[in-house]
Amino acid sequence: MLNSSDKWRLVSRAAGQKRLAIAAESMRAIFDSDFVLIKGESAARFFPDQHLREYADLDFVVDEQLSSRLSADDLLTIRNLNIDLHYGLRHLDTLTWEEFIRRSDDILVKGSNIKVPCPEDHLRIMAVHWLTDGGEYKERLWDIYYAVANRPADFDWNKCLDVVSPTRRKWVITTIGLAHKYLGLEIDDLPFAEEAKQIPKWITDTLELEWAREVRLIPLRIAYRKPRMLIEQIRKRLPPNPITATIDMEGEFDDSPRIRYQLGSIAKRIPPSIMRFVDLARARLRR
Repeated sequence: MLNSSDKWRLVSRAAGQKRLAIAAESMRAIFDSDFVLIKGESAARFFPDQHLREYADLDFVVDEQLSSRLSADDLLTIRNLNIDLHYGLRHLDTLTWEEFIRRSDDILVKGSNIKVPCPEDHLRIMAVHWLTDGGEYKERLWDIYYAVANRPADFDWNKCLDVVSPTRRKWVITTIGLAHKYLGLEIDDLPFAEEAKQIPKWITDTLELEWAREVRLIPLRIAYRKPRMLIEQIRKRLPPNPITATIDMEGEFDDSPRIRYQLGSIAKRIPPSIMRFVDLARARLRR
């Protein structure tokens, strides 16, 4: 007999899948080409029934060439369905769009057929996504844990790791090592087990500092009207999280100082941030 927690998990999962199926059909109506679901239900497929993988946004990736084809009505539909639309994989991976689609799998969700990354690409994308956030969300490390622990029998590590640069390969292996260190992921059967256990101290120091903090990152556009919150968010960003900065600058996970990556990340992010604030201010003035 199911207890109340089990019932809640089942109801929540079913509701999320129904919302996803509706969103996928809307995406199909808007785009006449392929789209791929990442994160969310794509990650949840590897989770056991007793561990609910919750998600709010529905992350879909389309060909970056489609960015100028959406009408105002299309954009409204996407926003109302809480879809986070990605034009290309951007920083998440370096596969070409054509190769990414060719390698993708299909899952059936509430009668809707939806493309998802193959397990090898999924693991790589989720690792980079988690690192991009500076490892701030410890609970999301379970995405890596289950992607490895519940990988299919024909999972191909060469297919996962050899299609990207040695730098990105190291990112993925290190993230697997972190799932081993902090969540107890069994990795002794992996061909790179010893390498995964060799984690630079600055990475673990950064993670443990982030996990001890109460302030979580939120977009500055949300905080800018609340001075106290804005100051907290600026303090959290300066100096930049060393993990985020390293990923931002396509840097190495070695024992060298992070300062060059942090300075590079600041220089890279400031101009777009200023432009977003200018656009936001203009939009406010037009109201």
